[in-house]
Amino acid sequence: MQKDTARSQELPTDVAALRALLRESQAEAESLRQRLSHREFELEKLKLELARLRRLRFGRSSEQLDDQINQLELAIEELECEKADAPQSEPACAPTARGKPARKALPEHLPREEQVHAPACTCPDCGGALTDFGEDISEVLEYVPASFKVIRHVRPKRRCNDCEAIIQVPAPMRPIARGLAGPGLLAQVLVAKFCDHLPLYRQSAIYAREGVELSRSTLADWVGSTTALLAPLGDALAAHVLSARSIHGDDTPVPVLAPGTGKTRTARLWTYVRDEQPHGGEAPPAVFFRYSPNRKGEHPQQHLKDFEGVLHADGFAGFRPLYDSGRVEEAACWAHVRRKFHDIAQANGTPLAVEALQRIARLYAIEADLRGKPPDVRCKERQARAGPALENLERWLREKLRKVSAKSAFAGAVRYALERWQALTRYCDNGCIEIDNNAAERALRTVALGRKNYLFAGSDRGGESAALVYSLIGTAKLNG
Repeated sequence: MQKDTARSQELPTDVAALRALLRESQAEAESLRQRLSHREFELEKLKLELARLRRLRFGRSSEQLDDQINQLELAIEELECEKADAPQSEPACAPTARGKPARKALPEHLPREEQVHAPACTCPDCGGALTDFGEDISEVLEYVPASFKVIRHVRPKRRCNDCEAIIQVPAPMRPIARGLAGPGLLAQVLVAKFCDHLPLYRQSAIYAREGVELSRSTLADWVGSTTALLAPLGDALAAHVLSARSIHGDDTPVPVLAPGTGKTRTARLWTYVRDEQPHGGEAPPAVFFRYSPNRKGEHPQQHLKDFEGVLHADGFAGFRPLYDSGRVEEAACWAHVRRKFHDIAQANGTPLAVEALQRIARLYAIEADLRGKPPDVRCKERQARAGPALENLERWLREKLRKVSAKSAFAGAVRYALERWQALTRYCDNGCIEIDNNAAERALRTVALGRKNYLFAGSDRGGESAALVYSLIGTAKLNG
């Protein structure tokens, strides 16, 4: 009773003071609510960033995941070796067990070397003559280790008996003037470095085991000279890619050694892909790379100054002047949109993000049915099937955006999609456009693998050389 009396004495008795106290309490409660809401937003943001970092850490480029894969492969190898060492209950030539895949025939293009194991000409039992009436043939796959050889170019000199003129065939041309390496060896060095991701110092050690001393600096000189020789092929690839009606573009960072500092700076490799196979085009697919010392927008603008058509790309602002010129149409990437909702779903399992992923998956299911069909068929089917799905998705996104907090990660993902909606839906009315930019991302995978092994490029010139060879190798891979 005394406590209640004391509390009532602390409160004002007039109405104006009570209203002022109420307003003050409401303001304080609102402040606390905003602080709590802000903390919730920060927590959601941190969870999303954690999910993104985990995806990067445990993604394709993760050394830890690579180690786990390597350990798993080693364990499988050990188990298979133990199985092979175990006593066989059946002869090696026993028929294939039911459920096991049949052994594939050895490739026909491999050269064959016959070894005939013929019996004696007379019967070992009675001494009578033997007559051939058939044969059994089995094949064994063998490996001939790579080896070096020296080709001697001999040019005899001849003199005319009448006029004493000296006649000699001109020396054959070499890929590198006065160089010791033949074209086969130069091709091996380039393929090993840029396709098999073997740095030059490792190649030098491999060749030394064959008794051939080739220093890293010598191999580096060969790479530089050979890429200079191949430069016209790179220009031809670029012209072929840029003559297409639609291409894919993307870029990736490349560490480059900064002279005199002992540190690296971040340069870029840009890739542009022409691949008409998804819409039944007959033009051979191709890719070309370009190197730049930074990521300024002037570089892709220079690369694509003569291009007219559709560019599949991410939201990089450096492409904007190309779109503003009217020569280039933007085709945005649904994979980027899906990735943002995927990160949210992985971070906190938001039902809205999961539903967004399901709606986007329906669009990809339609594309799977249309892969390889002509552009007119793809366009007609997309308008009939994907068009309504896109309209429903846009309405759903705008409706949810009004109901969720503007500061939430989900709202950010929705705004990312709606701000690019015209570019995201352009594929629906053009059968030559793809739903995403995965063609360019696939072309950059080999760069990521090489970057892990090389650590950095030695100079801008080395970056340009890498861009050229990646162009040739990437185009070869696209064409099988």
